[in-house]
Amino acid sequence: MNIVQSASEYGVECHNVRKTFGHGDAQVEALRGVDFDTRFGELSFLVGPSGCGKTTLISIIAGLLDRSAGEMNVLGTNLDELSAAERVLFRRRNLGFIFQQYNLLPSLTAAENVAVPLIAAGASRRDSIERGKALLSQLGLGNRVNALPLTLSGGQQQRVAIARALVHEPRLVVCDEPTAALDHASGDAVMELLAANAVRPGRTVIVVTHDSRVFHYADSIARMDDGRIVEVTRPQSSRYSLHVAEQELQEVVA
Repeated sequence: MNIVQSASEYGVECHNVRKTFGHGDAQVEALRGVDFDTRFGELSFLVGPSGCGKTTLISIIAGLLDRSAGEMNVLGTNLDELSAAERVLFRRRNLGFIFQQYNLLPSLTAAENVAVPLIAAGASRRDSIERGKALLSQLGLGNRVNALPLTLSGGQQQRVAIARALVHEPRLVVCDEPTAALDHASGDAVMELLAANAVRPGRTVIVVTHDSRVFHYADSIARMDDGRIVEVTRPQSSRYSLHVAEQELQEVVA
């Protein structure tokens, strides 16, 4: 299967995206013409009140829901042009998902759960588990790599789910409230890892969050209300902006 990708500075491009659920009197318009872009090398936040359409939008971007109307391009690929099998392959290779439900496999250890995407992609079980252990250590779970999910707290299970989403180094990571169940220190560790994954050529991360403690990690913040993007801001103190400024300074000094 050859999936053709076009060159662009944008990881995700949405234009006039709409999503309607139900029919007739029961019809609900969850997205009302969304325009939303994310650039490669950036960490983009999607914020807004509950029920405004944030989770619906990222589910469409991730290919888990079909949109009702509008245009969308993900990682230079028009998903409409892919067959069902090609979509599955595209997601497996390129996307990492962090949703509110952890969905860990109860009979596997923490490290084995993290290793699942690598094993599915054809890597050896031993190497995959070792990479899983290393990533869990970065998230402060080095002493829990062999624990089963039922013996972990909710916050620990969330970190395992995050590690599983990042272990295969996806080009697009989509996160729904990744720090909601975490204390401040653990939330910072997760955001550091997401930022490190985002600030690379050809990669982008989208985070849906209500957690104002982590807003300073954002390179752009898109605010949603009533199924639309109503404002986009780009904090000057973002970690990405500082990263770029530091690189430019080093080039001048050199």
